[in-house]
Amino acid sequence: MTSELADSQHQPSSGGANLGSALVVEHLTKRFGKRIAYEDVSFEVGYGEVFGFLGPNGAGKTTTVRTLGTLIAPTSGSATIARIPLSAESGPAIRARISIMPESPGLYLRLTVAENLECFARLYELRDVRSRIDRVLQAVNLSDRANDLCGSLSKGLRQRVALARALLSDPTVLFLDEPTSGLDPVATRDVHDLLIALRERGVTIFLTTHRLEEAEKLCHRVAILNTTLRLIGRPDELREQLFSRNLEVRTRLQLDEPARVFNGLANVESWEQSPSGSYVLNVTDPDTAAPDIARALVHANVDILSMSESHHSLKDVYLELIDEDVEAKKR
Repeated sequence: MTSELADSQHQPSSGGANLGSALVVEHLTKRFGKRIAYEDVSFEVGYGEVFGFLGPNGAGKTTTVRTLGTLIAPTSGSATIARIPLSAESGPAIRARISIMPESPGLYLRLTVAENLECFARLYELRDVRSRIDRVLQAVNLSDRANDLCGSLSKGLRQRVALARALLSDPTVLFLDEPTSGLDPVATRDVHDLLIALRERGVTIFLTTHRLEEAEKLCHRVAILNTTLRLIGRPDELREQLFSRNLEVRTRLQLDEPARVFNGLANVESWEQSPSGSYVLNVTDPDTAAPDIARALVHANVDILSMSESHHSLKDVYLELIDEDVEAKKR
């Protein structure tokens, strides 16, 4: 299953705003002694794409980001970041075109928001520091908090400051590592709104997260890593590849002979009765199957209370793959 699902991993996203690839990763591997952090990882990220990188703890997500961010060298394989080949010599050029926002903001709490941003702008040797600071503060809706001490801000607001810092250099690729980790629902929503705004501006974002609903909401495509790349594609594609399509039918009364009603219907491949008493039918195409099912039930003098397609979430896809890995290790 894995190889079939990963067939599209070299296809740039159609959701990107520009042609070409901001990231090209080919057979990248990182080992620490005998321990494999990640192995034989290949994918592409298009310009303007929001690319989700998912996986359990210890899967190699953060190590991959550290590699692409030139903080550590890969053991083997190659990568191109913002059209620059990854190498020890090209590290400064790559770092000038990317920005990494780690899970921990790493701000100077005794400095104001503006002072923090000015400090990092000077470290980046950026020009037009004041206009850049004004622009990024406006982007993260913090213009009115510029003179507040970072130590006085909530965790959610500090995450916004960290995002503003990451945007200072107008990066070609923005790496976000668990940007909503530990945030309450309101702060999480605010960060999501900011990321959606960046996506609409065409910013290329590489997002690692444990929040599957977050990835489904924000990302054009997602990849699931568990040391090796298990799957890559748009969330809707992945659901269709992993799961059959089902219609759930609720009737007023239980059918005396459901097999006589459902067996032989052209678009129904199989069916079962759920513990709640409804009927779950595996169908080839819900749009064409639903009318046939409804006619068969009416012909059987059965009152239909509801008929709806069962929708699997990205969480279902994720758990299906991770459970497969757990079972494979037991064998």
